[in-house]
Amino acid sequence: MTSDRDIATIEQKLAARGLSLPNPPTPLGSYTAVSQAGDLLFISGQLPIQDGKIAYTGRVGEQVTVEHGKLAAELAAINVLAQISKYLGGFERLHHIVRIEGHVSSADGFYSQPAVLDGASDLFAAVLGDKAGHARSAFSHRQLPGNATVELVVIAQIKAET
Repeated sequence: MTSDRDIATIEQKLAARGLSLPNPPTPLGSYTAVSQAGDLLFISGQLPIQDGKIAYTGRVGEQVTVEHGKLAAELAAINVLAQISKYLGGFERLHHIVRIEGHVSSADGFYSQPAVLDGASDLFAAVLGDKAGHARSAFSHRQLPGNATVELVVIAQIKAET
């Protein structure tokens, strides 16, 4: 597993990619952004929100290319990291990402949802290293909340407080 020294560089790894952690988006309804059960964090669906607005809208294979879909998934993943960081007060207690449910707004006949979700998985791998290994499911939808292109639901395991 990645050492605590490596965890401290998550923000630096994001910066090296020209990215930074935003203030995490607030829930769009009557639910919490993060719920903890034992050593698991359940992160509610994160959309590709930037500066308070959904940055990527529409269906992949219709209004959105696979490459833009990957960018939407990457942005949703950044919002996942922002939620984790806010909830835990940083990343020191993050053990690893356990599972990702990726929901992709897709045109009829579009079957490359896994390629779109690689935008999120690749970002996690780049900034979290060994803590990024996860199981993943891909789902196709005709439309997502706010006409978002992608929505990520994530389960992460954390270390006990010391």
